[in-house]
Amino acid sequence: MLTDNIFLLHGKPVREHLLALREHSNKAFAEKLNPGVDNVLGLRLPDMRKLAVEIARSDWKSYLSTAPSFYMEERMLQGLVLGYVKPDDDIESYLSYVTSFVKIINSWSVCDSFKFAGSKKYLSVHSGRIWEYLKSFILSDKEYEIRFGVVMTMKYFIDDSHIDELFALYDNIRHDGYYVRMAVAWAVSFCFVSYPEKTMEYLKRSELDDFAYNKAIQKTIESYRVDEAMKTRLRGMKRK
Repeated sequence: MLTDNIFLLHGKPVREHLLALREHSNKAFAEKLNPGVDNVLGLRLPDMRKLAVEIARSDWKSYLSTAPSFYMEERMLQGLVLGYVKPDDDIESYLSYVTSFVKIINSWSVCDSFKFAGSKKYLSVHSGRIWEYLKSFILSDKEYEIRFGVVMTMKYFIDDSHIDELFALYDNIRHDGYYVRMAVAWAVSFCFVSYPEKTMEYLKRSELDDFAYNKAIQKTIESYRVDEAMKTRLRGMKRK
């Protein structure tokens, strides 16, 4: 039995707003993109973002305290809301809400649609804490917690101060989950775009498993930001 959401937006439970968006949904396509995930509505991300903005401008804490997670999109919506709120200076309070969201991630799309709230200045002020916070997820033993840590560090911390530690973190991941290994491959390809020579040296000594390693090379080769000469070098580095 589905649990009613007692938070009301424009006089209606948020679930009703979500279900109303099914008019423009593509359930079959979304299910294909998220194999094995139950209760997928197939809603369009732009529609969900508009709804998330409205909730973030209201009593978003009340919403999050009662938000149901039956549908995949209900989980995603919680993460989207956390990207649009205006967090106060208490970063620990905000991160406590993010942690609650991470615990309910059940697909790559729920994970990857998240972004941290706050201005660039806010994120810069708290970058040290956020870095340590994300590292704690990379060191987890749960597939989507690790993916969250990898994807978010890829989005926010591929820079001079963190690139070497990122490579060390990737090498220390010991989880054979598909969505972990794909996240690592994706992240390495992003590192290559920003730090080609450094990432090339990392690949030569990398302890990544063969799947993640070869996927990282494949994704790098697919990038339009990598020149053909470098792509030729990479093709010769694939493991058999």
